[in-house]
Amino acid sequence: MSNQRTVSFPTQELLDAVGPLPENLTPVIWDLVNEPVTDLAQIDITIFPYMASPHSLRNINQAPNVTHVQTQTTGFDGLVDLVGDRANITTAAGVHAAATAEMAVGLAIASLRGFPQAVRDQAEGKWNPMQWRGLADRTVGLVGVGGIGEEIHKRLAPFEINLMRFGSRARTDEHGEVLDIDQLAQRASEIEVLILIVPLNDSTHHLVDASLLAKLPDGALIVNVARGPVVDTDALVAEVASGRLSVASDVFDPEPLPADHPLWKCPNALILPHNGGNTAAFFPRMVKLLKGQLKAWSAGELGENAVHQITR
Repeated sequence: MSNQRTVSFPTQELLDAVGPLPENLTPVIWDLVNEPVTDLAQIDITIFPYMASPHSLRNINQAPNVTHVQTQTTGFDGLVDLVGDRANITTAAGVHAAATAEMAVGLAIASLRGFPQAVRDQAEGKWNPMQWRGLADRTVGLVGVGGIGEEIHKRLAPFEINLMRFGSRARTDEHGEVLDIDQLAQRASEIEVLILIVPLNDSTHHLVDASLLAKLPDGALIVNVARGPVVDTDALVAEVASGRLSVASDVFDPEPLPADHPLWKCPNALILPHNGGNTAAFFPRMVKLLKGQLKAWSAGELGENAVHQITR
């Protein structure tokens, strides 16, 4: 067929789960680390491994004729620079939304109800009742109102909080007011729980810096399920180590967090290893998305969640 194209899958398991491909799509296995059985020059479309390392992602440049890449993550920071104008990029937006949203709310509740302290006490066989702040009646600043932000909003609704939402521009939607993210510093003194779910780009890199952290009230909690560099790590460590602020985070800068990093020793830091979307719901949702994507690619279409398109 003149429109025959080769699609690389990162694992045989994923290919088997997706099932038979359209006739004009030929599958190969390539994890971006080991050599595939076919010539790399034959690959037209590449499905990236989930949470692939930056080093392995650079190997996409060994496949000179790839014109489309599909991530298994919602975030795609750095990929536009990596592929330039030679390849379209589609993401797994929506696949991780429920899992990441439940983690954001779970991190907030766990920290605000003292679960980490309870785990430490349990290890010592120590009965240690004490009063914790809790989530009810707190003022929550939700920074990011995209797909995952919307799912977090849904899950926060029953918790009787005062919610402020911040987006890329001020507007009113079906849920009410969305503040411009530029107003975050102005309103920071009101925010007791700051939840971050923005994409990482030039405008959000170190969005939460020393100046913003200083404006948060004593005892405030930062919940980061976005990307590590959205927060200035050094500034965060200074505030958390002092005991003035707390953090409950799934993402860090750097990652993995080094074993000797000072955050590990802060009792008011709850640390998870970038596990937000990694639940049993991930694989079947990814398979469902890919089945639709493969039909679109077979027809010469981009498919869902296009975030970058070839400009030439």
